[in-house]
Amino acid sequence: MPLRHSDLQTDFLVAGGGLAGLCAAIASARNGARVILLQDRAVLGGNASSEIRMHAAGADCHGSKAGARESGLIEEFLLEDAARNPHRSYSQWDLLLYEKAKLEPNLTLLLETDLVDAETEMRPDGRRRIIAVRAVRLSTEDEFHIAARFFADCTGDGRLGAEAGTDFTVGREAKAAFGESLARESADRQTLGSSILFTARKYATPQPFVAPAWARRFSEADLELRWIGSYEYGYWWFEWGGQLDTIRDNEAIRHELLRIALGVWDFVKNSGKHPDSAHWALDWVGAIPGKRESRRFVGPHVLTQHDVLGGKVFADQVAYGGWAIDLHPPSGVDAVTEPPYTPTEFPHLYSVPLRSYFSRNVANLFFGGRAISATHVAFASTRVMKTCAVGGQAIGTAAALFSQISPESDIAAIATPANVGQLQQALLRDDAFLLGLRNEDPADLARTAKLSASSENPSAPARNVVDGFSRDLRASFGPWSSDSIHHWESAELPARLTLTLPAPTRIRKIHVTFDTGLGRELTLSASDALTAKQIRGPQPETVKHYRLMLDDSVAIEERSNVLRHRVHVLPQPAMASRITLEVVATHGLPVARVFEVRVYA
Repeated sequence: MPLRHSDLQTDFLVAGGGLAGLCAAIASARNGARVILLQDRAVLGGNASSEIRMHAAGADCHGSKAGARESGLIEEFLLEDAARNPHRSYSQWDLLLYEKAKLEPNLTLLLETDLVDAETEMRPDGRRRIIAVRAVRLSTEDEFHIAARFFADCTGDGRLGAEAGTDFTVGREAKAAFGESLARESADRQTLGSSILFTARKYATPQPFVAPAWARRFSEADLELRWIGSYEYGYWWFEWGGQLDTIRDNEAIRHELLRIALGVWDFVKNSGKHPDSAHWALDWVGAIPGKRESRRFVGPHVLTQHDVLGGKVFADQVAYGGWAIDLHPPSGVDAVTEPPYTPTEFPHLYSVPLRSYFSRNVANLFFGGRAISATHVAFASTRVMKTCAVGGQAIGTAAALFSQISPESDIAAIATPANVGQLQQALLRDDAFLLGLRNEDPADLARTAKLSASSENPSAPARNVVDGFSRDLRASFGPWSSDSIHHWESAELPARLTLTLPAPTRIRKIHVTFDTGLGRELTLSASDALTAKQIRGPQPETVKHYRLMLDDSVAIEERSNVLRHRVHVLPQPAMASRITLEVVATHGLPVARVFEVRVYA
């Protein structure tokens, strides 16, 4: 029976529903674009989903770079998850991500849908343009022909880009290619490997484990450089397959990773080296490899080791990173004499330019996630999921904004300095963080207001909420930064913060950005040790109960807030000359902390 055919038209097509693709789709939809998100799995989240269960790491390096935690959409997701899912259920995390996509009015979500082809045309300048893609959902016997102005490849493996003829590279460059000291003397096609994870539970009685005949066998010498310190979540260094083709050989890699996972657990349980594992038993073993690397696309700028270690701040920055350059031996556990990772640490943050997020030879293709335009060495930092997420938010916002700015679908032509400046301001408005950039939005009425408060800490006065920065800065972030406070802190609760405008104005929208403890790590993890450093619940600094008043009338009251960035759209515009934020209670802190207030007509 033939597949049912549907022709769809949209502004922005995103292929891949990992954290990068999900953030791209939601950011674009919230900024007014019509979006279709294709995901080949039944759940969203990619490597962070219940199918793989890798915790999302980012620029704060598991909290060691305090204050560097990503804000924007990924912060929204993780704050809600911590509050709604303190028991760390990965199924609840899946459902939260599903809810975020499914309930977005401008977003059409197509799950279990595989992108199988791209229709392109050649432009006079020798570059291609994607016209449409073909996707198939066999579970419902549907075939979709989807035309769009802009496309984004967030598939990880670069499926859309490969179909569209996008320039890409695979493997490790030679030192001479970009002058990178961490690169190899000679280039090869090897990559970082993949991992299959497991979780385990402790029982009241001893739990035997009999390894199947096909499991690997490991000796103490084989694992001498691999850490086994806990049993509930193991182990990211179950890595293998980078010496093969991580796309074409994925089935062979999956089987070997299952053999490795079972073999290591057999060593834990039966070698006699870990007697305290006696009451532990496997609870879940992943069926899908968590892949680190395959194709990397080539954009107008290729991010390099020099950009990362130099803390480069690009004029067209749209995202940032801070994770170490985290290189692994391609053959993973088979590299017995090599450590499982060789990190090159640095104290600062670095920016990622828009030019690393779109194709140099396909005019209307963005890309996000681990396949952005970077060398193998630089990719070893940018590949972590929170960095992928902020990049996804950037390209989604760009697709929506560029659709409004120009009838063209040529990203490079639209990305003029002035338009990139608008993009950067839009990202800041949506709670992204960009290195050294502050709010300069001419439409924000709060920038012209006079500030007063019922009380304030002298080191954190009320005027800070309109100084343009929506987080406290650390000198360690880079030469552009200094240790400086950018929030208002009251002396007590309840507390009031009042913005007085030069004249009565018609108000429609108010943004408020609260403190959510960016000095701590926040992520969903099956690791007890990683979770112990976090707060699984509403963050104690966060304002819980507040009111927004226009002149003397209450316009908004929120009694159970858990989020950092709130955008309140009034049902009808209202004339006012004073906007007052009254903080009644937090989730634990005895004072109010607010980073930013914006007001729009």
